[in-house]
Amino acid sequence: MEQERVPVVAGWFTGGGDEEFRLLGTRCRDCGSVFFPREDTFCRNPACDGTTLDETPLSRTGHIWSYTDARYRPPAPYPSDPARPWQPYTLVAVELAAEKMVVLGQAAPGYRTDDLAVGMAVELVPGLIGADGGDPDGPRATWHWRPAGGAR
Repeated sequence: MEQERVPVVAGWFTGGGDEEFRLLGTRCRDCGSVFFPREDTFCRNPACDGTTLDETPLSRTGHIWSYTDARYRPPAPYPSDPARPWQPYTLVAVELAAEKMVVLGQAAPGYRTDDLAVGMAVELVPGLIGADGGDPDGPRATWHWRPAGGAR
């Protein structure tokens, strides 16, 4: 029986398979501004006094705005046991197709900086962290970015 995958941050994305998987932001009812990470209290647009924000699924596709290899242990909430071996990972900043906002995330396993380019089309896919046993709470669900159509 597969262990339940707890989200690395609750409420930031949907469950489900590749086609159903989405990041979840919020949209201000007054000005239409969209936020990720989500904002549930007040509109972060300095020109708006709105306080009613609705959950909204974000684009599953976008283009690479920037990327780098992260050569440091990731900060919380990501698991990082200093007693365990650690491998660098690829961090990707993606401009979402519809929202035109930049969202960070890790590249899907197997993709490194040599596989990426600024402007490259990418898609959102479900991911796991801690699957190697590095998280005492077990694997946690997260999101990854991979080149569009790049299933490996």
